[in-house]
Amino acid sequence: MRKTTLGFASLALILGVTPVIALAADSNAATPDEVMTKVHEAVQYLNDKGLAGFSDFNNNKDARWVWKDSYVFVYSCRDNVMIAHPLRPDMVGKPILQMKDDKDHLLFQDMCKAGANKDGGWVEYWWPKPGEAKASRKISFVHSAEVSFKPDIQVGAGIYDDKMSVEELNKLATQAKQPRKDAP
Repeated sequence: MRKTTLGFASLALILGVTPVIALAADSNAATPDEVMTKVHEAVQYLNDKGLAGFSDFNNNKDARWVWKDSYVFVYSCRDNVMIAHPLRPDMVGKPILQMKDDKDHLLFQDMCKAGANKDGGWVEYWWPKPGEAKASRKISFVHSAEVSFKPDIQVGAGIYDDKMSVEELNKLATQAKQPRKDAP
């Protein structure tokens, strides 16, 4: 007699119930809305604190700037330098504009362009998830911040997502900036 084993999803279908576990979103993954909110909070924080605020972003234990599978990083395009990175302190003070991802893409050159837009922008590149060595598709939202006479500072945070397009995310960023129209 041959024994058959059924997986959870197959068993759920036979019993006529929805396999909730298979359909649930990854609660440890940052969402695009969370990323944009954190970046805007970080921009405002730096506008208020000035240069003294940079060091606060290097603390990887501060849940305000490090959450789920994402984190806020700060860089200067004009000065070509990483200013703050909570999970990669080895990058702080290093040049960024010639940095390439695993697909040989100059990621910070695109970030500097996208971050200069008035609404900020999303940039796709390949970067390891926190705690992993292998690079995954990452899309980061970047936005400029005015910090104590340094007009070229930019702040970013990202999501690891293989489904959403940069165009969809940029549309989301633009819509988030537009005032809501209340129904009559």
